[in-house]
Amino acid sequence: MPERVVLAGLDDLVGARALDKGLNLAYQMDESAPEVLVGDAVRLRQILVNLLSNAVKFTPRGEVLVTLDARASERAPRMRLHIAVADTGIGIAAEQLPNLFQSFHQLDASTTRQYGGTGLGLAIARRLAELMNGRITVESTPGQGSVFHVEVELDSAPA
Repeated sequence: MPERVVLAGLDDLVGARALDKGLNLAYQMDESAPEVLVGDAVRLRQILVNLLSNAVKFTPRGEVLVTLDARASERAPRMRLHIAVADTGIGIAAEQLPNLFQSFHQLDASTTRQYGGTGLGLAIARRLAELMNGRITVESTPGQGSVFHVEVELDSAPA
């Protein structure tokens, strides 16, 4: 599963909304990462679509940047794929972070009214990452943006 395959088509899904808002949407891949990894590309794309959609939704101006890199896993020959989705959006208060990945949980009523959503996307994304021996974490500062980190374990492709 080349990283390019995972990223392919994401512009089609979230690019138009980013363009409408005047946001810069960029992708960056670590050149030292393997060209091919073996894993569930469909589920990985589901995670990315959710994170990118949220980043665009909650970013009124600035940019959304997706970075990918891979590292050796403790369970060789497996690899840990790391994806970061960073935005310059509204950010999330520290006291709200513990509830962020709960099903049907919205940060507050004003956020739901202004931005919409069901509160399921991040819960589903977290579960999918866990099913791939991974996790999702977040760093955020209100008014400055957020960075969602996804790590999943994938098989190395034969040479």
